[in-house]
Amino acid sequence: MFKAYRPTRFILFLFILVAALSTQFVFAQDQEPIKIGVAVAQTSNVALLGQEQVIGAQIAEAYFNEKGGVNGRPIQLVLQDTAGDEAGAINAFTTIIADNVVGIVGPTLSQQAFSADPLAEQAQVPVLAPSNTARGIPEIGEYIGRVSAPVAVVAPNAVRAALELDPNIKDVAVFYAQNDAFASSETTTFQETVTALGLNLATVQTFQTTDTDFSAQVTNALALNPQLAIVSGLAADGGNLVRQLREFGFTGLIVGGNGLNTANIFPVCQALCDGIIIAQAYSYAADTPINNEFRTIYKEQQGKEPPQFSAQAFAGVQVFVEALIRLDNIVPLETLDLATTRKLLNVFVLAGGYETPLGPISFTPTGEIVQAQYYVAQIKMNEDGQTGVFTFIR
Repeated sequence: MFKAYRPTRFILFLFILVAALSTQFVFAQDQEPIKIGVAVAQTSNVALLGQEQVIGAQIAEAYFNEKGGVNGRPIQLVLQDTAGDEAGAINAFTTIIADNVVGIVGPTLSQQAFSADPLAEQAQVPVLAPSNTARGIPEIGEYIGRVSAPVAVVAPNAVRAALELDPNIKDVAVFYAQNDAFASSETTTFQETVTALGLNLATVQTFQTTDTDFSAQVTNALALNPQLAIVSGLAADGGNLVRQLREFGFTGLIVGGNGLNTANIFPVCQALCDGIIIAQAYSYAADTPINNEFRTIYKEQQGKEPPQFSAQAFAGVQVFVEALIRLDNIVPLETLDLATTRKLLNVFVLAGGYETPLGPISFTPTGEIVQAQYYVAQIKMNEDGQTGVFTFIR
């Protein structure tokens, strides 16, 4: 059962602080690294997203350690592969919680979060979701938050941008992966937006994230002559669906969901990726000190602009580090046992404000991200048909 509310942060802070200061047990850490878990998909069809998250988290680890870590004490990432299903996420969370991490950045999919996050909640380990945008994620529990903007806030921007590019759009075909919690949540938002904007929802076609052949869905949709197609899936299946839409002759605009929000889609649909419109919670062009530094490091390492999934993973690690610094300034971490550190860290995470590559963010008492700025990008493929860029149009 989801929790409908959380204790007032101030009351919770006082309760835990009094408990922490009264404890006689000192956790013997000395200057050993502080462990932060990163449980994301490094294998399976979700790896196209998870690998970007690993890069962002590792950049954050090196970046903040170079700046002194947590008041002179280094941080250390503990990586676990969630693969692409619920069982993989459960195994990764079980392992990583037992490895004495103070918090977890992960998992990659909302579908995985609904299964794995309750384990962290039971163990009272703070979780920051780097890409879980489905409805109900922060409500899983008191220790569950996210640095990924909810789909209900971000997704409608892409449909509005499509209408700005083509005011003649009337009929819309929607495609979504029905076996994925995120895609199912996202398509609900897309369909509500279509209706709210006075457009005709001509058809809704479903598929599985493991599918490779979408000819039946594409044929059914194109028979209705839609001017806009909306695809909610992951990079592999969504990219193949986009490719087949174009191969079957669809010439209208295509809006992709957050699962397509990665340059790793380029090898999937190649030149036919061109023109996909995707709402963004991050812009590599945002001119802020922290984003400029993150962008420079990413480009030096990867030879391309940083994507949203890397920026969100960086932000997740950053929030934990800065909250730990604030906590250590008030109650030295070496005086706390692991359980108390986790409890207090959760309080400090929710109470703080952070200047991240995503822009300034903070959290509601339920762990929902508060973010000021969102964007819309359109994929522009290069002449080689293999590489491209996300060009911001909104």
